[in-house]
Amino acid sequence: MIDVCRLSKAYSSQVLFADVSFQVNPGEKVGLVGRNGHGKTTMLRMIAGLEQPDQGEIRLPRHCRLGYVTQALDFGAATALDEACLGLRGEARTETWRAEKVLAGLGFERDDLCRHPSAFSGGFQVRLNLAKVLLAEPEVLLLDEPTNYLDVIAIRWLTGFLNAWPGELVLVTHDRSFMDAVVTHVLAIHRCGVRKMRGRTAKVYEQIEKDEAVYEKTRKHELQRRKQLQEYIDRYRAQKRMAASVQSKVKQLERMGHKERLRAHKDLDFVFTHIPTPAKAVLHAVGIRFGFEPDRPLIRDFSLSVGQRDRICVIGKNGKGKTTLLRLLAGELRPLAGEVKLHNKTRIAHFAQAHAADLDEHKNVEQEIMDAGADRNRARAICGLMLFSGDAALKPVSVLSGGERSRLLLGRILASPGNLLLLDEPTNHLDIQSSDAFVQAVEDYPGAAVIVTHNEMFLRELANRFVIFQGGRVELFEGRYDDFLAGVGWEEERERQAAEQAEQAAASAADGALSRKEIRRLRAEFSARSAKVLRPLEERVRQTEGRIMELEARQERVERDLIEASEAGEPGRIGELGRESQRLRNEIDALYDALERAADELKQASVQFEDEREQLDALK
Repeated sequence: MIDVCRLSKAYSSQVLFADVSFQVNPGEKVGLVGRNGHGKTTMLRMIAGLEQPDQGEIRLPRHCRLGYVTQALDFGAATALDEACLGLRGEARTETWRAEKVLAGLGFERDDLCRHPSAFSGGFQVRLNLAKVLLAEPEVLLLDEPTNYLDVIAIRWLTGFLNAWPGELVLVTHDRSFMDAVVTHVLAIHRCGVRKMRGRTAKVYEQIEKDEAVYEKTRKHELQRRKQLQEYIDRYRAQKRMAASVQSKVKQLERMGHKERLRAHKDLDFVFTHIPTPAKAVLHAVGIRFGFEPDRPLIRDFSLSVGQRDRICVIGKNGKGKTTLLRLLAGELRPLAGEVKLHNKTRIAHFAQAHAADLDEHKNVEQEIMDAGADRNRARAICGLMLFSGDAALKPVSVLSGGERSRLLLGRILASPGNLLLLDEPTNHLDIQSSDAFVQAVEDYPGAAVIVTHNEMFLRELANRFVIFQGGRVELFEGRYDDFLAGVGWEEERERQAAEQAEQAAASAADGALSRKEIRRLRAEFSARSAKVLRPLEERVRQTEGRIMELEARQERVERDLIEASEAGEPGRIGELGRESQRLRNEIDALYDALERAADELKQASVQFEDEREQLDALK
C-alpha cells in the first residue's frame, strides 16, 4: 500500500501540489492523469524516492519492492535476452523462458534475442528496460508513458499483462484507451490537489466538471448575496431607525466566506486550414514497391485511392514500413516501382516527429509558423492555440523541449493550407485533454486524413479504412477497427488467444460458471435495485434546485419591495419585508446545504452501482 500524507511540492513560483493526501490500496491499479507540466512524473519520482517533497511524506511498507521504468538506458549484458534476464529474481533467474515470453510480447523477434542492447533503436532499448522491470515482479509498479515507442500489438499485449498483474500499479499515459483498459481507479491532479475515483477517466473528468459547475454557481450566488447585503448597508447606514438591521447585515457580511473565481485552464485547440477541392479522390498510389534494400522490400505492389473525406489509419508492428509509406505518399521518397499520383488541386500537410530536425534553430516559434504559410496575425493566433502565448511565441527553436517542438510542428500543420493530412503519431507529446481535442479536429476536418497511430481509441473513433502491415504484406481493410479485430485480427495474438480461451474454459468449468439465464436475472435485479435508489435521489436534487430558484426569485421581489417601502417611508412595511427577506435567506441557505448533501449521496450511490455494473458486465 502507498500512503501519501499532506504532500506539497513546488518549483520556484509554480505549485504542483498543496497538502494532498491519498492511498493506493492493495491490488489497486491507479491511473495518474493531469495536464502536461502539472506534476504527474514528479509524483512518480517522489513515490520512487528519486525526488523529495517540500512537505509531507510518502509511506510504503517495509522492504517493499518498487519497479520504476525510467528513460535512462544503462545496459551491461552481452545480449538482449541476457539483459532482460537480469530482471529475474531468486530461483527464477534460470527461467529464461519467462524473459523470452515478455520480450516477444513487447515486439522482439527471436533473432533479436542474441543482439547486443546497443544495436537496437532507442524505442526498443526503452522496451528492454520495461521488460527488465516487469520480470523483476515488484510489489508496486510505477510506469511513466510505457506505451511510448510501442506499436498497437505490443500495447495490446501489455494491456493483458497488466490486467493480470497481482500487485499495485501507478500509471501515467497519454493513451486514454490503454489507461481505461488497465486501471481500477483514476487519480486526477487538478488545481494543485488530487481526486481519486474508481472507474474510468471519463468519470473523473465528468465529476470534476460537475463539481466546478456547482462551485461556480455557489460562488455567483454568494457574490450576489454579498452585493445585496452591501447595497442594503450602504442605503440604510445613515438612518437611526435601521441601525439594528444594518448592524445585523454587517455581521452577516463578515461571516460570509469568499470563493475565488476558478482560473481557466488553457487547452490546445486544433483547427486545420482546409483548401476545397473538386476531386473525388485526392491521391492514387498504384503498384507501389519500396525498400531501403532493393532485395528486401518493405512494401510490395501496394495500391491505394484516398477519397476527399477518407479517414485512413495505418497500423502494424514498428519497423515494418508505416512511416515509410507516409513519406512515399508525401513525395519525400520515390518508389522503386509504381507511382503516387496527386490531383492537381491536392495540397498535403505532413506531420512527422522526424521533421523536428528540419526546424531552423536560429528562428523563433512565430517565424517557423509564418514560414509554413500563415500571415503574422494568423501565426500569432496559432502560437496561442499551441500554448506559445505572448513572449513565448518569440522563443528560439534552439531552446525548445521535445514536447514544445512537437507542438510547434503541429502549429506548422495548422498553418499549412491543405486538403490531405498525413499524420505520423501526432499525439505522442500531448496530454489526454489535448489528444481528445486533436481527435475532434480531425473528425471535423473537411479534407482527407491518413494517420499512423497505435492508440486504439483513435482507431475506433476516426478510421473507416485501414492500411495493415502484417505478415510481410501491406493490405487495405475496408471497415471499422472492431470489424478488423473480429474478421482478421493480429497474427501474433491468434495462438495466445486460443490458449487463453482454453484456460478460460477450464477455469469456468472448475468454478461453475453462471448460465446466461442466471446472468440475465442478476442484471434485471440490479437495474430494478439501482433505479429504486438513484431515481429518488435524482428527483430530490431536481426538486431542491427548483425550490432554490423559486425562493431566489421571490427574494428578489421582496428586496425590490423593501427598497420601495423605504423610499416611501413606511416603517411597518419595512419591518415586515425585512423579516420576510431574512426568512427567505435562511431557507435558501438551508436548501443549498441540502442540495450539497443530496448531490454527495447521489454521487456515492452512483459510484457504488457503477462498480457493481462493471462486475456484472464482466460475467460471460
